Amino acid sequence: MILSRDTRRRAVYVAQVLGVAGVYFLAGRVGLMRQVVLDGAVVTPLWPPTGIALAALLCLGVRVWPGIALGAFLTVSGIGDAFTLSRPAIVFGNTVAPLASYALLRKVGFRIELARLRDGVCLVFLGAFAGMLLSSTIGSLTLLFDGKVPPGRFWLVWSSWWAGDAMGVLVVAPALLVLRRVRWPRPSERWLEASVLAAVMVVTSLIATRSTLSMIYLVFPVIIWAALRFQLPGSAPCALVVSVLATVAGTDALGPFAGHSLMEIMVNLSLLNGCVALTALLLGAIVAEHKNMRRETEYAVEELEALVEQLAPLSGPASARHKDRQRRHGPPDGGARPERR
Repeated sequence: MILSRDTRRRAVYVAQVLGVAGVYFLAGRVGLMRQVVLDGAVVTPLWPPTGIALAALLCLGVRVWPGIALGAFLTVSGIGDAFTLSRPAIVFGNTVAPLASYALLRKVGFRIELARLRDGVCLVFLGAFAGMLLSSTIGSLTLLFDGKVPPGRFWLVWSSWWAGDAMGVLVVAPALLVLRRVRWPRPSERWLEASVLAAVMVVTSLIATRSTLSMIYLVFPVIIWAALRFQLPGSAPCALVVSVLATVAGTDALGPFAGHSLMEIMVNLSLLNGCVALTALLLGAIVAEHKNMRRETEYAVEELEALVEQLAPLSGPASARHKDRQRRHGPPDGGARPERR
């Protein structure tokens, strides 16, 4: 029995590691479909594997880090033909950055439910902005020492690398954390409103990212609608849709991105994805926190009402309690009782 239990645990662990590696690799291939080559560096405006790696660590624990390393190795090995010393360093940076983000989030008591504003703020500034400094710095320095990036273009490559990794955390990780808690909704819930929201989100995103009239701001009212009505389970998928469609339009130089240089497109995409992700994440967390506080307050009021009802018979006037005692036990000793006729 013990051997069988240990064998099952090992099998589950191996399956988790291989699953993380496979999902990481597939997300990397999808991200590379919209790659941008800056001198000798390959960067993307949105790098989904960073969000997948951090979500896997938060949900499964630090023990699945070999899956992240394996997925990063397979992804980096598919870029270019010749093997160089920069590849192991990039794999190391892509592995250690999510681990650093995970350690920072655990240090501050992060909760994966994202039902508090502080959790959203920590994910933004510690999980995305701070943790991804490692991967961008290690990768850019490696390419600089390898001669693939000129010294004058180092900061451009570094900032683009950092922005892509950070956007991957901000956009992909919340959607995955929400997905793990999704349950099939009951028929009585707001199916119609959710369906209308999904349709409006797709149509609005297509118009905003494809129109030449620079109407990209149209997506924000829809994201606010999703956050107010459905909290993070509604706003996180909407942010993911907007970021993906904007990245496709930006790399194809369509709509509001047409006629701009590569640097301008990267900056605009980073700012747009960041603003969309921050709006969806922080507003959804604020609404969820407010609803939880309201629910706790209502529960406390119900408990207080029940306690008052229990204590009410004992808190009446003294005369009323005396009459109630006489009615139940009769007059005190020595008192005259009425005669029966």
